[in-house]
Amino acid sequence: MRQDSAASVINASQYGTAMNTGTERFKRAIAGFDAANAQDPNRDSANGREYPKELLYAERMSAMLDRFVPDASEALRLAARCQHIQRWKIPRSEYPMTPQGYKQWRTRLMEFHAETAGAILRDSGYDDDMTGRVQTLLKKKGLKINQETQILEDVIDLVFLESYLADFVAGHGEYDEAKWIDILRKTSEKMSARGRATALTLITLPKHLSPLVHKVLGAVGPGGAAG
Repeated sequence: MRQDSAASVINASQYGTAMNTGTERFKRAIAGFDAANAQDPNRDSANGREYPKELLYAERMSAMLDRFVPDASEALRLAARCQHIQRWKIPRSEYPMTPQGYKQWRTRLMEFHAETAGAILRDSGYDDDMTGRVQTLLKKKGLKINQETQILEDVIDLVFLESYLADFVAGHGEYDEAKWIDILRKTSEKMSARGRATALTLITLPKHLSPLVHKVLGAVGPGGAAG
């Protein structure tokens, strides 16, 4: 597993201090998200320690958002922390291993994440307006139009490139370079120009994959189309 720098992953107990919005309900919501993700039976590692997989992912999302947009709104901070909440409960294997099956799985996941996060947000004291705002972000509504949805997508892609790309590549030895170029191109086209620039300059890319990432992301124009 990839080992993150100390700055890349924060301890769950530090989150309320490092990213505190000053509200008790925010702290309750973060604690609720983390408690839900701590139930993950799957494990991942960072800095020599094992974590529940989705709890570690949530911490990476929060840390990346803080690096990318330090003054992010409360809704964005909440959405980043619960973006994969209890993802293991809806495995990919329950859907056909086809492009259509993948889309069905992704759609159900977004609905599930929004439902699960919404219940925790309401229990934490948030009203329907804030709950709905976070759910809109989790469902990726308005990508390329809604600034906050775009920021969340950028953070998702930056976390993938920095912390998960190397393992993903290692797990798919059957893919050739053309396939990886296609995957990276599709990823980069979802990102904003600022997100792509951050990927090329401010995050730590896997050393052996950095040339390919630079090749693909550097070829994507400002509007998201390959040049």
